[in-house]
Amino acid sequence: MTPDTAQAARAGLTVPAWLRRLTDVRPEEVPALGWAWLYIFALLSSYYVMRPIRDQMGLAGGLENLPWLFTATLVGMLVLNVPFGWLVRKLPRSRFIPITYRFFAANILVFAVVLYRSGPAESVWIGRVFFVWLSIFNLFVVSIFWATIVDVFDTEQGKRLFGFIAAGATLGAITGSAVTAVLARDMPIPFLLLAAAALLEVAVISMRGLSRISDALSREPGEATQAIGGSPFAGISRVLASPYLLGICLFLLLFSITSTFLYFEQAGIAKRSFPDRGSQTAFFASVDLAVNVLTLGIQLFLTGRIVKRLGVGLTLAILPLVSALGFGLLAVAPTIASVVVFGVLRRAGNFAIARPVREVLFTVLPREDRYKAKAFIDTVVYRLGDQVGAWSYGLVGWLGMSAAALSVLAVPLSVAWLFNGLWLGRRQEVMARERAEAPAEARNG
Repeated sequence: MTPDTAQAARAGLTVPAWLRRLTDVRPEEVPALGWAWLYIFALLSSYYVMRPIRDQMGLAGGLENLPWLFTATLVGMLVLNVPFGWLVRKLPRSRFIPITYRFFAANILVFAVVLYRSGPAESVWIGRVFFVWLSIFNLFVVSIFWATIVDVFDTEQGKRLFGFIAAGATLGAITGSAVTAVLARDMPIPFLLLAAAALLEVAVISMRGLSRISDALSREPGEATQAIGGSPFAGISRVLASPYLLGICLFLLLFSITSTFLYFEQAGIAKRSFPDRGSQTAFFASVDLAVNVLTLGIQLFLTGRIVKRLGVGLTLAILPLVSALGFGLLAVAPTIASVVVFGVLRRAGNFAIARPVREVLFTVLPREDRYKAKAFIDTVVYRLGDQVGAWSYGLVGWLGMSAAALSVLAVPLSVAWLFNGLWLGRRQEVMARERAEAPAEARNG
């Protein structure tokens, strides 16, 4: 029994039997695990209430305009990273996170009012703005969540718990997409947006609950009330100076490029297959629901066991391997069935396995990198991959080539991505050992 476990036992903290069967959590970690679950559940519920609305609005604005919407999203990411870096520099975690989330909640309320008062002609342009905004919102709020989690839990805890924490995200996504799938045909969009804004406030409450108890787990107590400092531009400068962070950039870039290839294929099929906007929204919500049900099962029963058996590197290689095989299938059989099946498997593999394990990569970094560099990677680098994928799709169409050309290109990209994941896993293990042996000042410098 560890000292922390003994202290938890004296305080009356225990692990419920059902929870013990699902994850290797220790008694002193249970309260933090509960707050983390509620935190990410609320965030993903909010996002998945709005995601099918965004996808339908993107189609209403014209599939040919989607590359320009991705370009606008990238510009928005670049613009927002600087004020976010300033907030991280000046304020402690317990203050800059609520400010950021409430800023986005205020945006949602503005969209609700504007959509309620607009007519059909105006709604097309509002939809394009909403598409860009939600693409920015999703990456920022989820990146901030995971930055908080890697600030609270260390590498060893991350390998045990991150997959289970990610299940909270999946349950939130299932809830949000199910609500929209059921209500989209009958409830006006502004009322769905009001529910999404309320869920963001639940996320703020959960984050504060997690911050209050984080010192009990932290190896450097008091972090939640300390400003991180540094430069507002450190997210960019520290990434460019670190081969490890550049490796993470490449991992996310290759994932994003290949995801965009698949997104355009799915969007094109939906537009051809479903005649009205309500049916399109319901289709996107139903696909999201299928992805999240599969993801939840993997997260609850397999993710922790897979990481324990394979380690970080081999686990990171699973999604690129699935992608290489899936795009190979699409190259020879580009049907709606193959697109949907591959898309569901790939997205579930990302959410259930690749995403939580990718977050473990950040546990070996200083605090400034966990927030600033991570936010830059999760937003700007991710959307840069969208840009490459979106304009590649446009170039293929301009050249008169079939969509199968993108699938052929995605196969070698996926193979390169696989080797990149293996390298990152080996490097993370080395850095984790070095961090464990270093004094606290060096770990956070």
